[in-house]
Amino acid sequence: MTMSTQDTDTDADADVDAVVAAEADVLRALQGLEDSSSSVRLRAALAVGTAPDPRFIDKLIERCASESEFYVREMLTWALTRHSASMTVPELLKEVRSERAQARSQALHTLSKIGDRQAWPAMTRELLSDADDEVARSAWRAAVVLVPEGQEHGLAAVLSTQLGRGERETQLSLSRALIALGEMIVPTLRAAMTDPDPRVREHAIATERLLRDPDAGFEFAIEEAKRVVALGTTGQDG
Repeated sequence: MTMSTQDTDTDADADVDAVVAAEADVLRALQGLEDSSSSVRLRAALAVGTAPDPRFIDKLIERCASESEFYVREMLTWALTRHSASMTVPELLKEVRSERAQARSQALHTLSKIGDRQAWPAMTRELLSDADDEVARSAWRAAVVLVPEGQEHGLAAVLSTQLGRGERETQLSLSRALIALGEMIVPTLRAAMTDPDPRVREHAIATERLLRDPDAGFEFAIEEAKRVVALGTTGQDG
C-alpha cells in the first residue's frame, strides 16, 4: 500500500508541530527559571530535570550562581545531575574559579552530588581554604567524595589546617568531612591536639570524640574538648 501525498504532508506537518511544541517547552522552562516567583522557578527546575536537554545546562549553572532560595538551588543541582556528566562537569569546573562566592559554592556542591572524580584536580589547597566559609564547606564536602584512593592522607593534612576555623556550623562541617575519611585521620588529629592555638586543639579533640562516638553530638563534644584544653591536657588518654 503506497502512502498518498496528502498522508505524507500530514505526517510532515505533525513533525513540525512536535518540534515547535518542544521548542516552546524549552523556551517556557528557560523563562520559568528566571521568574520572580520562587515556586515557578522550582517547577521549572523540576521540569528541566525531568526532561534533560543539553540546552538547559548553561542556564541551570547561571541560576545556581544567583538563586536566593535554598530549596530552588537544590532543585537546580538535581536538574544538573540529570544531565550527562561529560557535559556538566567541565562547565561546573569553570564556575569553581568564579569570583562570585555563591557560584563557587554551588558548583562544588553540585560536583559532590555528581561524584565524577575527574573533578578531583580542582580540589586545590586554595579552594579548601577559601576565605568564604560557605565555599570552604562545599569544598570540604566535595573533596571527601572525589578524593582518589590513596590520596586521603594528603587531603586530611590539608583539611587539618582548617581546624578551629569559624563558628559551630563551619566547624561541624569540617569535622564531618574529616570523619568521612575514616580512622586514618587519627594521627592528623593527634598532631593538631598539640597546636598552640586552643581553638585548634579543641576542634581536634571534639572531632576525634565524634569519630569514636557519632551519637555524642557536636555541641557536647566541643564543650567537653574545651574542658580538656582548660585542664591543660591533650585528650589523648582514655
